[in-house]
Amino acid sequence: MTDYTPPKVWTWNKPSGGAFASINRPIAGPTHDKELPVGEHPLQLYSLATPNGVKVTVMLEELLARGHKGAEYDAWLIRINDGDQFGSGFVEVNPNSKIPALMDRSGATPVRIFESGSILVYLAEKFGEFLPTEQPARAEVLSWLFWQMGSAPYLGGGFGHFYAYAPEKFEYAIDRFSMEVKRQMDVLDRRLAETEYLGGKDYSIADMAVWPWYGGLALGRMYNDSAEFLSVQEYKHVQRWAKAIDARPAVKRGRMVNRAFGEPAMQLHERHDAGDFETKTQDRLAAE
Repeated sequence: MTDYTPPKVWTWNKPSGGAFASINRPIAGPTHDKELPVGEHPLQLYSLATPNGVKVTVMLEELLARGHKGAEYDAWLIRINDGDQFGSGFVEVNPNSKIPALMDRSGATPVRIFESGSILVYLAEKFGEFLPTEQPARAEVLSWLFWQMGSAPYLGGGFGHFYAYAPEKFEYAIDRFSMEVKRQMDVLDRRLAETEYLGGKDYSIADMAVWPWYGGLALGRMYNDSAEFLSVQEYKHVQRWAKAIDARPAVKRGRMVNRAFGEPAMQLHERHDAGDFETKTQDRLAAE
């Protein structure tokens, strides 16, 4: 129980508390002037290796693995805890001030693409990969893609926030969102009992979108000890799918790009060429 009573009109007169209080605010727009860097490749990615950011770097690495040289990209680190996403240049690319954001400079007029699901669709259509062109396969992939876009906020902003980041533990909120996340995991487990990948027999942008969130949860990489708390091992088909995708070389590379936290060996702050991975490996071996 709490003695809090919501006011008739909400006003922002104190920090919200929690791990991200310093960057939370009830207004949009830039807080400072800062141009974005531009590298030599047509595709310029501005991101951080959160689950939403990993979706896009995995997609780009998978495209390169299939021989699409036009998918070469520069990946620039956006440190969201420092407020980089509120710089004027970033807000021009994404007025919502969220990572990832992509600029495609391959044509006469640069194209901005924001929201991770939108970026996946854009790249899939640009390169003709990982999104079926015929129905009903196309509809199935898009349905699971948009399932993720609608469901993951309950995992991240709901369960993850109240379980790992909130300044206080609230039983009602944790119970409510734990129940929903387990329901979502059951949805995935039932689907993956029927087919190898979410869209069907073929790996697609649906898997790339869902895996960083729910695969990460299944593999014990999300929110401290939440894997045990949520008993994720019971979702056997999700476990099989998560491990299979985790083993893909392009996925391993994609997880490293724009990572500025965790094990140093897994961090590649910026990526401008495929050789950056080799340099990172050499650095790690030298350190060992």
